[in-house]
Amino acid sequence: MLNLSVVIPVKDECDNLTPLHQRLVDSLRPLGLSYEIVFVDDGSSDRTFEVLEELAVRDERVKVVRLRRNYGQTAALQAGIDWSEGDIVVTMDGDLQNDPADIPRLLEKLDEGYDAVLGLRANRRDHLVIRKLPSWVANWLIRRVTGVHIKDMGCTLRAMRRDLADDLPLYGEMHRFIPVLAQQRGAKLAQIPVLHHPRRAGKTKYGLTRSVRVFLDLITLKFLHSYVTRPMHVMGTAGLFAMALGMVCFLATLWMKYGLPIEERVFLTGNPLLLFGVMLELVGVQFISMGLLGELMTRTYFESQGKTPYLVRTTLNLQAPTRREEMTASRKQRAA
Repeated sequence: MLNLSVVIPVKDECDNLTPLHQRLVDSLRPLGLSYEIVFVDDGSSDRTFEVLEELAVRDERVKVVRLRRNYGQTAALQAGIDWSEGDIVVTMDGDLQNDPADIPRLLEKLDEGYDAVLGLRANRRDHLVIRKLPSWVANWLIRRVTGVHIKDMGCTLRAMRRDLADDLPLYGEMHRFIPVLAQQRGAKLAQIPVLHHPRRAGKTKYGLTRSVRVFLDLITLKFLHSYVTRPMHVMGTAGLFAMALGMVCFLATLWMKYGLPIEERVFLTGNPLLLFGVMLELVGVQFISMGLLGELMTRTYFESQGKTPYLVRTTLNLQAPTRREEMTASRKQRAA
């Protein structure tokens, strides 16, 4: 059984791969651990795969997963985790901005009882406007919305235990929220300063447009974490608020019709508040209906797949709930 897997998604990084491999070997050899280096070629259009083939021939610890096309960093990272075998998973970028020399420090901190140790780019070497400023704003917003007090959410250099890595729901572009996803699963997290180097070869894959995607993904993440098991709470609250506001509009319409002096009264048919109130009532009914549909979908999601709304870290003097496992198997057979 391997002790360590280093997972590296790459795209068009042919000039960085050979020096990266050498630095990894130099950093990991003194540890005395059995390890593998898993490169995931995410649809590169340059010589990336040819270089990876050469590295795999020279070093049997180099494993390569070549995706059929460019699926994005999240999918590539998930592929690397799926195809790796180590008890501990270290992830990093392939652009030489992360320093492999920090891996031993991550592992040393992980041995203190943490489930994941994340890197903090203390002296970040990136463009201020394109990379650093949007990252600062995004990190602040993510901390405020999720309550996860990790300073640098975007650092890809991290070490995780296998059970946590396998349990992370990575899809879309959720790689940016790995600290949040880990904490939502009850993981014990730590963050340590790591080195960060300027890019020397290749082109960056990031830009200002990702800030919009981060904001949209954050909304999705917040909803899935807080309301996936109780969608009626968010939809129903919005619906009741809209209906209450509509009732206020109706009362204001009646007061303007019957409460004002005769010369100041407003006819019901000529009062826009009446139509606005009707619209709010209809919106409220729609929100509540969406909440009910969400509740039905939630029950289908959990019951059809045998999922539970909780995660267990460990048990004492207990056996596995075989009854639930049998029920889960029977449900899957019926679904098939």
